[in-house]
Amino acid sequence: MMKDYKFIIAFSVLIFLFTGCHNTSKETAKVDAGENKHAKQMLQGIWINNIEENVVFKIHGDTIYYPDSTSIPVAFKVVGDTLILSNTEKVKYAIIKQTAHLFVFQNQYGDKISLEKSDNPEDNFSFEKKQTVALNQKQIVKRDTILTRDKDRYHLYVQVNPTTYKIIKSTYTDEGVEVGNIYYDNIVHVSVFKGANRLFSRDFHKEDFQKYIPSQFYSQCLLSDIIFDNISKDAVEFKAALPIPDTITSYIIKITISFDGTYTLSV
Repeated sequence: MMKDYKFIIAFSVLIFLFTGCHNTSKETAKVDAGENKHAKQMLQGIWINNIEENVVFKIHGDTIYYPDSTSIPVAFKVVGDTLILSNTEKVKYAIIKQTAHLFVFQNQYGDKISLEKSDNPEDNFSFEKKQTVALNQKQIVKRDTILTRDKDRYHLYVQVNPTTYKIIKSTYTDEGVEVGNIYYDNIVHVSVFKGANRLFSRDFHKEDFQKYIPSQFYSQCLLSDIIFDNISKDAVEFKAALPIPDTITSYIIKITISFDGTYTLSV
C-alpha cells in the first residue's frame, strides 16, 4: 500500500535580471558551469523506496514533485556529484551512486538512501490532479460572547478570517529530504460593545505580534485564533494563539482592551 508523507520546505525562486543579450549569455554560462546535465537526465521519472513501498518523488525537467498534495514542488540541479535543491537556503545531498534505474544519496543525517526508478505506470496516479492544499481549511469562525459586570452588559465578537497568505514550515521525509508544507494565515477581527456602544473594533494580523515571538520561529507561525480570557473593571482580556503548525509549540500573547478603546499586548 502506497503511503503519502507530509512535507514542508522553505521554498524560494532565483531571479536573474538580464540587461542585454551579452549579459544574458554570461549569466547563463555562469549558472550552467559545472552542472551535470547527464545526471539530471538520468533522474527524470518517478522514484520509489522499495523498502518502505512508497513513491518518494517525481522528477520532470528542472523540478521535483512530491505525491503529497500539501507539498511544494522544488527546483533542483546536479553539480558534480551533488544534488542541490533551490530552497530559501540551498540544500545539498551527496550522490553516492547513480545509474539509469538506481539513485543512492546521503541525507542530512548521514544515512545512505537507495531509490529505484519506477516502471509501474500506475505510480503516475500519485501525481495526477493534485493541487496544493492548505492544512487549515479556510473556514470562517465566528464567536459571540455576552458578559455582565456591575449591571453593565458587554458583547464580545471575534471572527477568524482566512487569508491567502502562505506560511511554509520545513520538515523532512522518511528519506531525509527537506520538503515543505503549506499553511494559510488568518486575520482575526475583535469587537467589544457595551450595550449598543462600540468600545473597540480592530483587525489583528500576525505582524502585530512579531516582537513577542523569537525571530527564528516567527516565519513559521500563523495567527490561529483570539480567545476571550477575562473581564475586569477596566478592560477585557483576550489571548492570541500563534502556533507553529503540526508541532506542540504555540506562542500565547495577551491582548488587554481597555474600555476607553485602547489596547496593549504582553506575554
